[in-house]
Amino acid sequence: MEKVGVRVLKAQLSQYLNKVKAGEIVVVTEHGKEIAELSSISPERHIIQRLAKKQQLKWDGKKPSGCTGVAVKGKSIAETILEERR
Repeated sequence: MEKVGVRVLKAQLSQYLNKVKAGEIVVVTEHGKEIAELSSISPERHIIQRLAKKQQLKWDGKKPSGCTGVAVKGKSIAETILEERR
């Protein structure tokens, strides 16, 4: 895990995004305090996005519906979405 200040991140954004694509986690700091974490999108999120795009998934901001029988890592898609929102 690498830490980088906001100013340096802005100046070298492409380099840090390449690190994230390679699987690294980059912690963003401001005045020495950690304020954010950059990481790649999880495989679960890709599945959720694909289902939503195909309109197989409905979500009103509460518990998702239309995804029964689909599981990721042993969890239902609904559980995964709710977990990702935290």
